[in-house]
Amino acid sequence: MFEKIKNAFKIKDIRKKMFWTLLLIIVYRIGCYIPVPGIMAEEFSKSVSGGFLDIMSAITGGALSHGTLFAMGIGPYINASIIIQLLTIGIPALEKLSKQGEEGRKKIEQLTRYITIVLAIVQALGILLNSSNAIDFTLLGLPESFGWVTYVYMVILYTAGAALTMWIGERITENGIGNGISLLIFVGILSTAATALQYQILSIGTNQFAIWGLLGFIVAVIVIFACIVYVDLAERRVPVEYAKQIKGRKMYGGQSSHIPIRVNANGVLPLIFAFALISFPDLIMSLFWPDSGARKWYGEYMGAGSWSYMVVLSLLILVFAFFYTQVQFNAEDISKNIQGNGGFVPGIRPGQPTTQYLKKISNRITLFGAIFLALVALLPTVIFKSIPGNVALLNAFSATGLLIVVSVALEFDKQLEGQIMMKHYKGFLK
Repeated sequence: MFEKIKNAFKIKDIRKKMFWTLLLIIVYRIGCYIPVPGIMAEEFSKSVSGGFLDIMSAITGGALSHGTLFAMGIGPYINASIIIQLLTIGIPALEKLSKQGEEGRKKIEQLTRYITIVLAIVQALGILLNSSNAIDFTLLGLPESFGWVTYVYMVILYTAGAALTMWIGERITENGIGNGISLLIFVGILSTAATALQYQILSIGTNQFAIWGLLGFIVAVIVIFACIVYVDLAERRVPVEYAKQIKGRKMYGGQSSHIPIRVNANGVLPLIFAFALISFPDLIMSLFWPDSGARKWYGEYMGAGSWSYMVVLSLLILVFAFFYTQVQFNAEDISKNIQGNGGFVPGIRPGQPTTQYLKKISNRITLFGAIFLALVALLPTVIFKSIPGNVALLNAFSATGLLIVVSVALEFDKQLEGQIMMKHYKGFLK
């Protein structure tokens, strides 16, 4: 890894991209500390604590808990992207647009931006209504009856912060290295984890029992990281043979290849979808009806850690894993492409038998990947809770956070390696 980074810095173009990425990340982190006038940070932090809001705060690197300019983070953009992906499957016009190449992709991205702004406005308004005791309504010098103007002013600020965060992420993707949106989430989670770890170390003092608890926590994180990397890189390779074909005076084909089917091809998406769906009722009730009986009932029976929560979350992960695999992996199209190029899977007849064979393998691997995601979603919480003295670290090292950190790090490593190889090939051609 260090050798790869060293080689990357030797190449001028890649070095510029890495510095540009680092600069934009620093700008994003500065925005996470810029206070919003009229927000009392301590009161605001109390009003947005608990449940789904804690995880949102962890993703933003603590910006939400302090009510700063980037408190919304990249959350509205992620939700907008998920909505667009689901609508693309159900609405023929969007599905047709997604198949129109670069032009269609730009139109879908523009639509995603519009939905992001709408979601940012709704989410900012909900959070502010829930945190009315943390707002200084005398800031603008208006009478009490004009308090709604203060709400409008703060909604505009938070929406602008969400839009600026989205812009930073897009600029990293365009001019830097890696996916900008993923890197912002990655940096936010690491920042939250580092802050929580520092707080935990400072609070230990001379308590040797807490020291052993912290060491156990670190060992558990390393083991879970290793398991996630091992499964995330695992894949089933389906062999494909191509027959020799003579076209004119040249001979084509006659080679062996394979179809790589990753065990966790969907990454963290099924987990995010399942968690977002199961947490959506609690999010709405916590924003608009924080003291209602319905929210107390939902928190008691569907709160994180309850058996009903674990069962429902595991089932939703299973459903979304198979759903997303059907969207990404089309066995029929792959079978037609293999047959059209004169290829075949050894021992399997071309056409429909090949399609059925690929579907069977895909379903088995998807089932294993879904079980792995369910275990990763549940086991870290159980393991970390069994280690005393580490309550502050639980939100920082959530299952979603662990998967995102590993997935983004591996993806960044692959893209960096790809850019280095591309530069080497260009030099060779020259």
